[in-house]
Amino acid sequence: MNKPLRDRFGKDLSKLAKDYTASVPFDKRLYRHDIAGSIAHARMLWKQGIIPEKDAELIIMGLTSIREEIERGAFQFKQELEDIHMNIEARLIEKIGEAGAMLHTARSRNDQVALDMRLFTKEAISETIARLKGLQHALVDLAEANKGVSMPGYTHLQRAQPVLLAHHLLAYFEMFQRDIERFQQCLERTDVMPLGSGALAGVPYPIDRSQVAKELGFSTVSTNSIDAVSDRDFVLEYEAAASIAMMHISRLAEEIVLWSTAEFGFIEIDDACATGSSIMPQKKNPDVAELARGKAGRVYGHLIAMLTTMKGLPLSYNRDMQEDKEGLFDTVDTLNSTLEVFAAMIGSLRVKGERTHQAAGESYSLATDLADYLVKKGIPFRQAHAIVGRLVRHAIENKKTLSELDITEFKKFSPKFDEDVKSITVESSLIARSVPGGTAPEQVHKALAAARRTLDGK
Repeated sequence: MNKPLRDRFGKDLSKLAKDYTASVPFDKRLYRHDIAGSIAHARMLWKQGIIPEKDAELIIMGLTSIREEIERGAFQFKQELEDIHMNIEARLIEKIGEAGAMLHTARSRNDQVALDMRLFTKEAISETIARLKGLQHALVDLAEANKGVSMPGYTHLQRAQPVLLAHHLLAYFEMFQRDIERFQQCLERTDVMPLGSGALAGVPYPIDRSQVAKELGFSTVSTNSIDAVSDRDFVLEYEAAASIAMMHISRLAEEIVLWSTAEFGFIEIDDACATGSSIMPQKKNPDVAELARGKAGRVYGHLIAMLTTMKGLPLSYNRDMQEDKEGLFDTVDTLNSTLEVFAAMIGSLRVKGERTHQAAGESYSLATDLADYLVKKGIPFRQAHAIVGRLVRHAIENKKTLSELDITEFKKFSPKFDEDVKSITVESSLIARSVPGGTAPEQVHKALAAARRTLDGK
């Protein structure tokens, strides 16, 4: 096993080629999944009468021992053995002798690596969903703690209409809920057991694929051996779902960066989630949010790289597909670590409610409410829109807010204005939008309750 798979060749693989083609520096991460798959495979070979029971027992014992060696740091990974599969197999033969060489009966590295990658991705999806829910919990907690706080809603990054902060935060809850659904759908398509497909055509042994699938926790087995060894859609789907999730995180990160500035002054980031400047002692920088915003592009890059790798590959397996691992591993690590730190940061934010409420009423944000007021007085909306537009211009020219205008000024623009126009406030604006999905306190209270039920699985 010192020169694996070289019997057909007249010379050894050059060191340059060995180093270039070896994947063990990164695919050793799959050791648990590879050993679990091999144990299930060995047990099935024995039960099907393909290898003797005593050999299967030795193999299982040897693989268990190798897993322990790796976990305590005593395993020596060898570059010349190319990958995690050959490293484990070679060590198994060292430990138990010829019986170890029987493990590869009725399988290929092609279906073996497809199995390992699916096991890894299933595990990653479960962790990602759990961390997405953790971030949702933090958002709902923050929303509930500030459910009476108003703020300006924005379009084009210009103040538009008053909304409740809780309503704004729940928009991200919805985004992350869609992310969870995407990962759940990805899990369904990842949950297919490819072992038994061989190199590409199946195997000439009476194997029991269903037994292996059941032992490894798969709900079904693949139905086409060529597709099974060459499919990496599940990797692409994870990376695509991760890219969308990182886009959502990046949008939230951008708002945290903006809201924490002196210009906005809506929130204060906890000291534990902020950094300082190397030269300016007064600085408190939102580096966690900024880094998350930057890491979104990194995750996008892995998706584009994998799409590019796969787009020109003929069936079935090609060595190009070795490039599936590093991008996926980094995507999983980047997304899950970002979700974890964001949950902590969101959970420690301090909202400056007085400032957000003040901002909610500034910049003529109640203009739409004035137009709606005129509509209720019988004026068509487009006409009401024009009237209020002229009224706002008048207020700007006279350096007044809408609340500072007196009733005579209102009436210059429409006789329909009356004293009750003065009752239009941020609070009345919020209450008026009591439609399902709206920002009215009543509707937001229902939305918070629904979010809690979702998180509690009810």
